[in-house]
Amino acid sequence: MLKIRPFKKESDEEAFVSIFNACFGDYDDIRSISLKELRRWEEAPSFSFDGMFVAEWNGEIAGMVNAFVDRLREEKKGFVQWLAVLPKFRRKGIAKKLVEKALENLKQRGMIMAETWAQSDRKACVHLFESFGFKQLRATNLMGTSLKHIPADVGENLEVAIREADLKNNDDIALVNCLENEAFMEHFNYRPKPIEETKYVLTELPWFQKQAVFFALANDKAVGYVETGIDEGLNSEKNLKYGWILDIGILKPYRQKGIGKRLMLQGMQRLKTQGMTEALLYVDEMNPTRAIRLYEVLGFKTQRRNIVYQLILV
Repeated sequence: MLKIRPFKKESDEEAFVSIFNACFGDYDDIRSISLKELRRWEEAPSFSFDGMFVAEWNGEIAGMVNAFVDRLREEKKGFVQWLAVLPKFRRKGIAKKLVEKALENLKQRGMIMAETWAQSDRKACVHLFESFGFKQLRATNLMGTSLKHIPADVGENLEVAIREADLKNNDDIALVNCLENEAFMEHFNYRPKPIEETKYVLTELPWFQKQAVFFALANDKAVGYVETGIDEGLNSEKNLKYGWILDIGILKPYRQKGIGKRLMLQGMQRLKTQGMTEALLYVDEMNPTRAIRLYEVLGFKTQRRNIVYQLILV
């Protein structure tokens, strides 16, 4: 009754969209996607359907999983992503078989480690991954704060200059890329990001509109940046006014000097002027810069924890 087969590009995209929307639509920060948006997503430098599998139950598409190998990453680590089973086909063991297939595929492709994640309150997912021997490695937090009253006088550095990037200017995109690679090289799951990927994220990513990047300048040298964005589709679908702090990075010699606070306040103010009422961001609980403390000072509170799991495959 159950068949798991490779994803067929050009013919299974509509099924992907249907499953994605049916299975992830109740997440606070995920919205429905369109086939057009999926097509644009496929243009991302790191995107791949190579490890994608579809589950069929009596010939009817029932679920999917992606055994993802990032071709830009040197380490032999793959990712179990987009595990989803349509509600009418649940409790039939399909999710377990999909995970088995994904792990088998990652091994065949030379991976020695698998990584996945589960929202902490999604007990079925947590139980499933732990039943395979996945061990909790760390967690990422979704944090948010109201933009009604943006704080001030919290130790922000008023001596650095702030300049907004021109996202149509390749030199500014290259500067964001350089700062990001240098600022994040000590972080979990870091791998060098090529400039093409940075440009795609800043100018082509289908989820976010009205993106902005601000540089912090010390003696005319860019020493940090913050990126903001608004997912108008998410806000419309869920009747929200969320804005996002998508990224922030400070060069190591310039940390603990109030520059991060200055950039965060700049980003929050931009979102407020764009009519947003709440700012959201993601943070690794074990971030080596202790960024979570910065966000807490600015009023951000944890709304959800996502558990990051790893499994040794050899």
